Amino acid sequence: MGIFIDKGNIAFHDIRNSTFTDKSGLIDILNGNIATSHRYICVSRPRRFGKSVAAKMIYAYYDRKSDSAPLFDDLEIAKLPSYKKHLNKYPTIYIDWNTFAENDTQTVVEDAQKTVIQDLKTSYPFLREQNLLSVALREIHQETGDRFVFIIDEWDRLVREIDEKTQTKYVNFLRSMFKSNTADDVFLLVYMTGILPIIKVESQSALNNFDEYSVIRPAKTAKYYGFTPDEVINICNKYNLDFELMQHAYDGYIIGSEKSIFNPNSVMMAVEDGKYNSHWSKSASYTTIEHYIKNDIDGLRDKIVRMLNGEKVSISVTSFRNDMKNIETCDDVLTLLAHLGYLSYDPVFGRVMIPNTEVADEFKNSIRVCGWGSLSKAIGNSRELLNATISGDKNYIEKALDSYHDEATSFIEFNDENSLACAIRLAYYSAQAQYEIFREFPSGKGFADMVFVPIKNSPYPAVVVELKYDKTAEGAIAQIRAKNYHGKLQNFSKTIILLGINYDKNTKKHEVEIEALNGEFV
Repeated sequence: MGIFIDKGNIAFHDIRNSTFTDKSGLIDILNGNIATSHRYICVSRPRRFGKSVAAKMIYAYYDRKSDSAPLFDDLEIAKLPSYKKHLNKYPTIYIDWNTFAENDTQTVVEDAQKTVIQDLKTSYPFLREQNLLSVALREIHQETGDRFVFIIDEWDRLVREIDEKTQTKYVNFLRSMFKSNTADDVFLLVYMTGILPIIKVESQSALNNFDEYSVIRPAKTAKYYGFTPDEVINICNKYNLDFELMQHAYDGYIIGSEKSIFNPNSVMMAVEDGKYNSHWSKSASYTTIEHYIKNDIDGLRDKIVRMLNGEKVSISVTSFRNDMKNIETCDDVLTLLAHLGYLSYDPVFGRVMIPNTEVADEFKNSIRVCGWGSLSKAIGNSRELLNATISGDKNYIEKALDSYHDEATSFIEFNDENSLACAIRLAYYSAQAQYEIFREFPSGKGFADMVFVPIKNSPYPAVVVELKYDKTAEGAIAQIRAKNYHGKLQNFSKTIILLGINYDKNTKKHEVEIEALNGEFV
């Protein structure tokens, strides 16, 4: 049994022994590309989105030394015509670049090739001593006629973490492997996966013979990485977990035609813990965000503030060079954050947004350390403001909003009700852990400015907010009652808090009126 070739299916066997969500339909897509001009495929997705699970599944399916039928016969792929044709038929090589993470970065490309060539000799003893993997594979093909399925996991590990000189050496290695005149003779299928798409050289992919499927352009691969709502519902039913709470914490990714994709790692961590906590920091660090947002490039801070308020912002994804070093514009930063999973990209409208409360917490953490003092302070005080609201402490709310105004003027202009609504939502930032927050919520005889709907099983009351600019807070409360903005909320909460806020542009003071319907303040 080899390390990189003829390694057997034990990795996928262990995955099947765990909680497994069937993504085997992906194999049918790959089968359709074998020995065609589309045989070179690169799939990029954020960290912990199921890429390595898919790679191990694909290896187990193609590996000629395995008998994988027992692992696949009950899966989706077994129902499809291509299943038997390609099952365990090919010499298959699997390289995970994490294997070489501890190698000297100056020689990692050379060391990796030598290590794989030595392993190839266990299956092909006639192989001569040499240093280039591409040459070794051509020699095997010429001697035996064998053609390979080649799988690379974490293909971009070296692109993300090494110096430019070694990066160039690595890209040249990939080109020598997959863009040579004899590559089509040697490879039946090449499948690469990583976080980033293939790096661009002079605005063009360094491997332009690859079909690329990313979070920006996933095409037919959209549903095979991450969990769909139906898959999460099945998981919740199996483990007696609440789908709505899972959705609030981990949903929110748009991947191509799939309008609702969950972070799979976080879902499974919630299954393990039985709690809907933030698990993102266990697989990534908020310092990744901090590194890129600490400088306010092209109005970046304004766009992040808007996204923290639940808005989507427009971007252009074309200038991003698919690496983490050449970041020159605001659009580059936002595109990178989408590839890393910190933002969700809507391809229909070309906009990005923060997908869920779990990721929003990572932005909050990064803002705290990257020098955005006033914004960080406002977010940090938001829990006390929420507590004052549910307890009906009118004086505290007024003083808190006045103080918040002084902090917020550095990143929000208070010039109308819309900007006031943006500021108020940010002031209540911590509420998103317990609420679904809606702007312009249709209820009664019109639209409430802002509604806080408690998530399932939350002890918090519902809140209706009406905002006025240079008018009166009493008028805001009267409008809520007159137009019955609170009517729909009776289905979500026994107690409903009515909160009227008026901002006086001359005094720069906030006037508040607050009432509790059908109950008492907490």
